[in-house]
Amino acid sequence: MKVQVGQIIPSFTVQTIQGSPLTVPASLSKFTHLQFRRFAGCPICNLHLHTFFKSYDQIEAAGISEVIFFHSSASEMRKYQKDIAFAAIADPKKTFYAQFGVGRSIGASLHPRALWAAIKGMLLGKMGVKMENGPLGLPADILIDQKGMVVAAKYGTHAYDQWEVSELLSIAKGAG
Repeated sequence: MKVQVGQIIPSFTVQTIQGSPLTVPASLSKFTHLQFRRFAGCPICNLHLHTFFKSYDQIEAAGISEVIFFHSSASEMRKYQKDIAFAAIADPKKTFYAQFGVGRSIGASLHPRALWAAIKGMLLGKMGVKMENGPLGLPADILIDQKGMVVAAKYGTHAYDQWEVSELLSIAKGAG
């Protein structure tokens, strides 16, 4: 079931791919942005995350803590996300994907924007051949405040349908 604006997400603890426990929502940040991406080597997802890495200072200055889920194992994620500045969470059983209502679609990668992003991601070398848990996953973005209240949510309709950094910053500014 998809989460709704105003819904309270009870606090929970996850383990990052680096082995550190992480509590959501982040207590030291104004907001926690939950990003649900596809498989670890997804060129579309990794291209998108690259834009977030480049905007790390802006995101941090806005009081946003990033938590990025992939439906891959920690060992597979370490090949692609080991050096990212954000918390990366392995969810190969898709437990959190189910909990937050993140779906999948046969046409996830067939949208023109997704195809173009896949090509750009491949050109940047942001791709793996192992599609752990398949290529049919859809992205989702959920922004919650310190109390766990959902401030905004977006469930993608194709593989490259997620918030851009500018959208996230605008939403956080409006909610702050």
